[in-house]
Amino acid sequence: MTAVSAVLRAPLATRANALHAGAWWLWALGLATAASRTTNPLLLALLVAVAGYVVAARRTDAPWARAFGFYLALGAFVVVLRVVFAVALGSPIGGTTLLVTLPEVPLPDWAAGVRIGGRVMAEGVVFAALDGLRLAALLVCLGAANALANPARLLKSLPGALYEIGVAVVVAMTFAPQLVTDVLRMRAARRLRGRRDRGARSFLEVARPVLEGALERSVALAAAMDARGYGRTADVPPAVRRATGALTLGGLVGVCAGSYGLLAAEGAVYGLPLLLAGVAAALGGLVLGGRRTVRTRYRPDRWGVRAWLVAGSGAVVAAVMAYAAGAAGADAAALNPPAVPLTAPRLPVLPAVGVLVGLLPALVAPRPAVGAVGR
Repeated sequence: MTAVSAVLRAPLATRANALHAGAWWLWALGLATAASRTTNPLLLALLVAVAGYVVAARRTDAPWARAFGFYLALGAFVVVLRVVFAVALGSPIGGTTLLVTLPEVPLPDWAAGVRIGGRVMAEGVVFAALDGLRLAALLVCLGAANALANPARLLKSLPGALYEIGVAVVVAMTFAPQLVTDVLRMRAARRLRGRRDRGARSFLEVARPVLEGALERSVALAAAMDARGYGRTADVPPAVRRATGALTLGGLVGVCAGSYGLLAAEGAVYGLPLLLAGVAAALGGLVLGGRRTVRTRYRPDRWGVRAWLVAGSGAVVAAVMAYAAGAAGADAAALNPPAVPLTAPRLPVLPAVGVLVGLLPALVAPRPAVGAVGR
């Protein structure tokens, strides 16, 4: 036992032992999948707490790592907005507990079924808050992946056929955190000079240098990509191009049809074979499409034991939640507490223990060195 703990003890992160960026995304997707299966506020709060603790323990000082707070604020905004819509526009959930009666705006006959104002029921507000909290938890889980995974290193691991799309996604993912960093830096500079950093006038004075910096970074990025031969493709036979398009399109159609078959009761027989065939065809299209991309990988990231543990912990969280949702019993009922009638949520033991497995990356993932900005 001592030998196993010594092997799994988290070392300081270096370029040689850095965790694969894909492991962080698989872990976060596992947590997001678990969040999508429940509206229990206790479990959703536990998922957010697990994601936040892992981010606090393993994030670096890189610009993208500072965006986690933005996702928390975005999640809170989603909950508030969902409740405001339920109060102002009504909720499909009935109820008997009247909170307040708002002035109702009369609408024409063609808008039957839609109202603005009127009676606000506690059950509808609670249902909207729980639904918004589930979406907020999904955003926070994906924000944790953005804060922990280096986008540039994740791009290196993509298949060749997805390289150009991946570059666009990575640029989009890194632009927002850098924009937030520039705004904070400009506001700090204004405070040091004795100027106001709040108000509309201050915002306009800060916005100009921030946009100028963003434009300069865009020009520098375009020049660097052009110098490295970005967009250059290899010559492949026309038959290979046609086969690539057919496999990719057919694979996507198969995935869509198979997913629909699994969700529909009458399509359960053909759903899984179609899904597997679609995935296989899409993978074949990606492999053939990668032959058009002429690029090399310098020091590719390794998928080691710690990456398996991190990704596996997210898979365990999702699997335990899916098992609890499908099993008949008190745990399944506690995952989605009813809003009508109003009942206090109960913390189911098995799903809660499964969510706590998501804390494993805080123990096994390499610890970022002090002052590390990501590699």
